[in-house]
Amino acid sequence: MTLRVYNTLSGRKEEFVPVTPGQVKMYVCGVTVYDNCHIGHARANVVFDVIFRYLRQLGYAVTYVRNYTDIDDKIIRRANQEGVSYRVIADRYIEEFDRDMAQLGVELPTMQPKATEHMAEIIQLVKTLIDKEFAYQVGGDVYFCVERFDPYLKLSKRNLEEMQAGARIEVDEKKRHPMDFALWKEAKPDEPWWESPWGKGRPGWHIECSAMSIKYLGETFDIHGGGKDLIFPHHENEIAQSEAATGHPFVKYWLHNGFVNINSEKMSKSLGNFFTIKEVLGKYDREVLRFFLLTAHYRSPIDFSDQNLDEAEAGLARIYSALAGIEAFLAGHPAETMQPAELNEAGRDLLEKSRSFRERFRGAMDDDFNTALVIGHIFDLVRSVNRALAEGEAGPALSALLTEVKVQMAEAGEVFGVFSSAPAAYLERINSRKLAGLELAEEEIQRLIDERVRARQTKDFKRSDEIRDYLLARNIVLFDAPQGTTWKVK
Repeated sequence: MTLRVYNTLSGRKEEFVPVTPGQVKMYVCGVTVYDNCHIGHARANVVFDVIFRYLRQLGYAVTYVRNYTDIDDKIIRRANQEGVSYRVIADRYIEEFDRDMAQLGVELPTMQPKATEHMAEIIQLVKTLIDKEFAYQVGGDVYFCVERFDPYLKLSKRNLEEMQAGARIEVDEKKRHPMDFALWKEAKPDEPWWESPWGKGRPGWHIECSAMSIKYLGETFDIHGGGKDLIFPHHENEIAQSEAATGHPFVKYWLHNGFVNINSEKMSKSLGNFFTIKEVLGKYDREVLRFFLLTAHYRSPIDFSDQNLDEAEAGLARIYSALAGIEAFLAGHPAETMQPAELNEAGRDLLEKSRSFRERFRGAMDDDFNTALVIGHIFDLVRSVNRALAEGEAGPALSALLTEVKVQMAEAGEVFGVFSSAPAAYLERINSRKLAGLELAEEEIQRLIDERVRARQTKDFKRSDEIRDYLLARNIVLFDAPQGTTWKVK
């Protein structure tokens, strides 16, 4: 199997061949740190966290760089509103971002550089562009000349003349062309500034990513990622300034994740349908949010709603319930060498699904990181697990098979950043969250389950059904299995 990725630059899937064999260098645009992160940020960071994890599982040595934009108009505006230094705002929301990512289970990248710590590299890159006549100075400002870079707009597949004709660009007589963009901005009164050959000022937004990615990953590297909203102008401008400066291709593969919609509408602060990561994690477990974000292919839009989160939570609970069943079975039946002849029909079905799972997992992930298809394969495996637990014989062959299934699920979970909790503990955690809103204590639920077990043992099925219906009316669903009765909040 060969990894193939969809390259925005070419508009098609391509075989992934890194610049240096055995190594992957990846840069993903980080956040502008002026406010708390929303679920759009959660999607981008979970997506590239999974890609990072999978590339490592394939055996690549991965260098993953994700930056902080810690100087920007929005940061300055927020600082002025609060009457504090821009550094106070930037440091506050860097800390908040780091906390959000930790709670989401997003692994730390190899490096997390800050724009303000790379002024020397930024200034040198701007000087190079001026020397090569791709940029020009007007007073204390420096602009990139888009007409000097012939391949401009090759990523977004736009036309410069058509964009100029239809553009709603604020008239700026300093620019030679309306689409020219700022590399360096002259300092305004009461703004932070750095010394430069063009006077006191600060960098434009786009130049920082080129300077930092080239420093840490080289003039040509493998993967550059981010949300689709960054294709133009940010990534387009990165390509222009980087390739103009170095004379080399900037990035081999451009990967972009799709948008998050809220109840089928585009997420927007102006529409009031805007949710922060903290708000969502206040209602749902982090694994639920991660699992939900992976139920759609990363390039597709995904619709965020309470109903869809509830469905993801229920789906994840099904998987954890199967894992809990495996653990309960293995606790009473030690595994030995597996003999397929000892398995009944349900066991043989599980054996077939288990033997093909790694190949199916790898095939889906190698097809442009198709996590949605992987989740379908996981549910297929879970159905066979549940059937084998319900119908299988309690013998060493089934124990050995379930042990292997447990390993396979752990391997998939390591890439997805889920299934990391002890199954019983996870289910209890989810139920406890939901029980907080019900007028029924956990001890009372367990007392009724115990009474129902005794009723079933004495064949008092009328009382057994009464207890089940009583609990169901209070949103408590029971699951009977050979290993015992479990429950969850509906």
